[in-house]
Amino acid sequence: MPVTFRIPAPLRPFTAGRDCIRLEGCPATVAEALAELWAVCPGVRDRVLLEGGAVRPHVSLFVGTEDVRFTGGLATPLRDGSEIAILPAVSGGRAAEASTPPPGDTGRRSGPASLTSPSARGRGGGI
Repeated sequence: MPVTFRIPAPLRPFTAGRDCIRLEGCPATVAEALAELWAVCPGVRDRVLLEGGAVRPHVSLFVGTEDVRFTGGLATPLRDGSEIAILPAVSGGRAAEASTPPPGDTGRRSGPASLTSPSARGRGGGI
């Protein structure tokens, strides 16, 4: 059975919009599967690997439910029918309440007026 890659939305411009790529070969390791993926979709390579060939720090590769960082890295063995998911890190936003208030902020809130105060609006706390 072939190995299948699940492609996240940010990488789909490099896969002609496909969210799933099925390799017809039977690669033995994640590295071999990636090499086959690069042959089909070369633009994905530089977004998954660093120049030296290591997986980028903010990208995770999963074989089934297992992160390859804990199963042998790129040498992780594959079985027929394995599914590999490429997952970019998601970050951003802010916590609902900062652990340390900004300078000059006493941290006191006294009802609805504080939600629309200039200091609250500047921190994204306003409505």
